[in-house]
Amino acid sequence: MKIVAFGGSNSQHSINKQLATYAASLFENGTVEVLDLNDFAMPLFSVDLEKEIGQHELAKAFLQKIENADLLVISLAENNGNYSAAFKNLFDWSSRIMKEIFQQKPMLLMATSPGARGGASVLEIANNALPRYGAQIKATFSLPAFNANFDLEENKISNEELNKELKDIIKSSF
Repeated sequence: MKIVAFGGSNSQHSINKQLATYAASLFENGTVEVLDLNDFAMPLFSVDLEKEIGQHELAKAFLQKIENADLLVISLAENNGNYSAAFKNLFDWSSRIMKEIFQQKPMLLMATSPGARGGASVLEIANNALPRYGAQIKATFSLPAFNANFDLEENKISNEELNKELKDIIKSSF
């Protein structure tokens, strides 16, 4: 099983990328490819720019990564209660090529943040919106207070209750 995982942030130290990478490692018999949104950095989308340059090659490359996946593990960063600009820009460019960006792939949708709500706002937005773009969301997970609940040295959730919750979600939903 080919798993494509990424964090919805262009931060070099993305906590959402760390969570997505950890969660993807919990799937049995999976080969994991972790994407970095910095590899898909494009100019800010506009219909005028699209008219000028056409479909962006990096958006095509992103859609190819999704096509090659059997399963998606995505953890979205929350910026002011919504998607990060980096994720939204990639989403906008890609959706102009293919409306069903996520190509009916099963998805574990997650979010985390340093705060107690764990990216709950962006998770709710994405859970409602992404199915209209081909996401088959099988389960969601929010990790609150990342810095208190994730061990960077061990690269795993340190809160045993939350770690068990994630493992149970994966076991029961996939």
